[in-house]
Amino acid sequence: MLTAQGLTKAYPGGEAVLEDVSFELGPEETLSVVGPSGCGKTTLLYLLCGLLLPDKGEATLAGRPVRKPTPEAAVVLQDYGLLPWRTVLENAALGLKLQGAPRRKREEEARRQLAAMGLAGRERDYPSMLSGGEKQRVAIARAFACRPKLLLMDEPFSSLDAMTREKLQDAMIEQWRKHRLPWVVVTHGLDEAALLGKKILVLAGRPARAAAAFDNPMFGDPEQRNMKEHFELVRSLRQSLENAG
Repeated sequence: MLTAQGLTKAYPGGEAVLEDVSFELGPEETLSVVGPSGCGKTTLLYLLCGLLLPDKGEATLAGRPVRKPTPEAAVVLQDYGLLPWRTVLENAALGLKLQGAPRRKREEEARRQLAAMGLAGRERDYPSMLSGGEKQRVAIARAFACRPKLLLMDEPFSSLDAMTREKLQDAMIEQWRKHRLPWVVVTHGLDEAALLGKKILVLAGRPARAAAAFDNPMFGDPEQRNMKEHFELVRSLRQSLENAG
């Protein structure tokens, strides 16, 4: 479904950021990417959605090379990307509007996704009236409304308090149970990586390379947070980062 083969990227001036990063993601799988700050996690995400082009290697989505942004891949950035002069409903429907969907269809789907994110009744509010967690839910609802083949998220919950973050993580997993939408999430949180990734990729070094990869058979289990295996996975992630550093 999504394949990264030998992705390598350097910025102007010659400083290499990523080197020879490869992985495969199946149609119903999710991937968490963890690593130290500044190691190139966000750069990898931009290569996967076509906002950047690799110097070497290639990313393919559904068998087609990723060379520019595509509606098949929805991106949720750290700053939410909401338009302050548009209502919650209009923001949630924006992607569908850009795709040319009729107004009735896009509003119906936006309402459905907002309700799934716990925002029913907030459709006429503006972003300035929302908390950080609510803004993030609008951004996620907008992404799901577009029915993409892939969801890409860059530190989506990093600025939220612990309880709000857990609620949104649970909401994301519930959406996955319903739609089986594959995603790639970049995160600093090892616990979050273990919760949101059926697969987990550890980046480390300068330039960053794939230091380790883990499978997570617990993914999607509502009891994962309380499982002994979950804590063992988080411990293994921490140890792999320490060893790579």
